[in-house]
Amino acid sequence: MTAQALPDHLPSRRIARAGTKRARGRASAPPAARPALIADFLAICELDPEIEALRAPASAATFTLGDETIAHMADFEIVRDGASFLVDVVTEEDLLRHPLRAAALHGFMAEDGRPFAFETAASIRAEPRFTTVRLVTACKRTLVTAGDRVRILHQLDECGTMRLVDCASAAMNAADGVAAVLALACEGLVAVDINRPILPETPVRRRRLPYSDPFAF
Repeated sequence: MTAQALPDHLPSRRIARAGTKRARGRASAPPAARPALIADFLAICELDPEIEALRAPASAATFTLGDETIAHMADFEIVRDGASFLVDVVTEEDLLRHPLRAAALHGFMAEDGRPFAFETAASIRAEPRFTTVRLVTACKRTLVTAGDRVRILHQLDECGTMRLVDCASAAMNAADGVAAVLALACEGLVAVDINRPILPETPVRRRRLPYSDPFAF
């Protein structure tokens, strides 16, 4: 399911308010909408090599808050190193009214042991990761020829982790070698450290193939 399609399949967390008007500061930016936050969150997940699987929405979970039991279906279930985590993507306004807000701020688990956490505009759009993810995804439609593809990946197989500027030098047919490497990151073939700015020394490495290598020994 694509990042664009997922927001339509996830439940809205908007809460009805009384029809009051608030004065808006001229310099303040409008708050991030939930569909935009979900799209940004999925872009991060797509480039995170530690994420093994993602399900939307997550399977239902039960939480105990004091004497109260709450059934809740999180937006996403993410698997890292074989362990599942539950995530809700919320706006700042919706977070204030979320039934699990107080517990999740201090670390919280469902009764089945899955940790639960919130992703907000502050966490999703934190820098430098937010800008790095946008720069990488902007290269998604860059065409990488078969020759450049093989040379880049073979170079990483031989050398392990490489600097982005050195890895890009293997792209002989591309007008922009850096864009070619980042396009392969969008395909899930290489991993780029998205927690750092895009710099000449940005580390690049091969990602584990989603299928077995018939020539691996």
